[in-house]
Amino acid sequence: MNTLPESPAEPLIRLRRLTKVYPEGDKTRVVLRGVDAEFYRGEFVALVGRSGSGKSTLLNLISGIDPPTSGEVVVGGADLTRLSEQARTLFRRAHVGFIFQFYNLIPTLTAMENLLLPLELTGRIGADERSRACELLARVGLDDRAATFPDRLSGGEQQRLAIARALVHRPRVLLADEPTGNLDAETGASVMALLSAMVREAGMTLLLVTHSRDVAALADRTLTVHDGILSGEGR
Repeated sequence: MNTLPESPAEPLIRLRRLTKVYPEGDKTRVVLRGVDAEFYRGEFVALVGRSGSGKSTLLNLISGIDPPTSGEVVVGGADLTRLSEQARTLFRRAHVGFIFQFYNLIPTLTAMENLLLPLELTGRIGADERSRACELLARVGLDDRAATFPDRLSGGEQQRLAIARALVHRPRVLLADEPTGNLDAETGASVMALLSAMVREAGMTLLLVTHSRDVAALADRTLTVHDGILSGEGR
């Protein structure tokens, strides 16, 4: 479970007949219905659709945060639907990075402490890891803000820190949920340029939820979530 396949010809992520249903009072709401999809190593895929269409739910299922009602989620050969909640958590910490619209930084931790958190959670924190964290902080333009708390950073700076935090443990899968949705157009464009460049260099698979056509235009392909179905161009 700690080693993901290296062949770019094999899908890194496979979804099979993926369905998610939520109870709403005495009724149920089908958010995703029988979704089949494949995502490959190094791909940047944009997920678009109306609010409430199931885009964020799809990210939660792929990460193993939520289990599906039925179907399979296979990431790097590991069928997350067959793992316990604890095993899914350990898998996620090792192999998945997250970027959120509202940053999700820990307010009582400094920028460097926020950056080191994923490494601490996996028990992988030594001289080499601290050196990488410093390099990442410099790469996102925050090397002089290491001791600064999040509330002293601008929105753009907080999101750049969130990007560095998502990449510090070298995940193979990066999930981003409206990463520019809380930023102005100019700052958002700058953040996306940085994110796209860093992901491409690292060869990561990026699945990104967005309402922005400009952001979606940066992706290798765009998929639409509508009425519980995932549709769009092939690989």
